[in-house]
Amino acid sequence: MYVVLKQGLPRKIRVDNGPEFTSKILDQWAYLNGVELDFIRPGKPTDNALIESFNGHFRQECLNENWFLSPEDAREKVEEWRHHYNQERPHGSLDNLTPLEYLVAQEAIS
Repeated sequence: MYVVLKQGLPRKIRVDNGPEFTSKILDQWAYLNGVELDFIRPGKPTDNALIESFNGHFRQECLNENWFLSPEDAREKVEEWRHHYNQERPHGSLDNLTPLEYLVAQEAIS
């Protein structure tokens, strides 16, 4: 929510053709918020390489490393991973800075 308050909603979101992205609820949300859903070509995950990379990291670093004993346990473990990924883990695409370090560096430039 912080990002939306600070920078606003995106104009476009690129998504694959999975069932979670073809729902009427997501379509309605996008329409009501003026966000374009940009579907990749079916069978072309390279059209969305960034999210495919994220999905690979999520699977390797979180899903393959944990047993989920309940929905609550899954939420806790995924939240721990999300915090680590977004605040502590350096990203090659961000000059090997954490996302927070990168944001601070960008704000210092502007």
